[in-house]
Amino acid sequence: MKKTIAAVVSCIILAAFAYAAPARNVSANRHPNLAAAQRLAAEAYAKIEAAQKANEFDLKGHAQKAKELLEQANNEIKEAAEAANSK
Repeated sequence: MKKTIAAVVSCIILAAFAYAAPARNVSANRHPNLAAAQRLAAEAYAKIEAAQKANEFDLKGHAQKAKELLEQANNEIKEAAEAANSK
């Protein structure tokens, strides 16, 4: 039951992550590798969120820091795509 709940929560978080910045998504047609990296960062974010829930947020702040770094990585991926587009 816990695994099912964690999976549902992960999906919701992944959708929220994608929905929160729809204009920030990299075009898979123009930049397939960057788009894949962005998708994987979103999946990692969701998995960390699930880990926080499963461990009752007792991860000493490291999971939160990882989520912040993934958000930063997501922004850098988008900047990389925009830089490539400007050439």
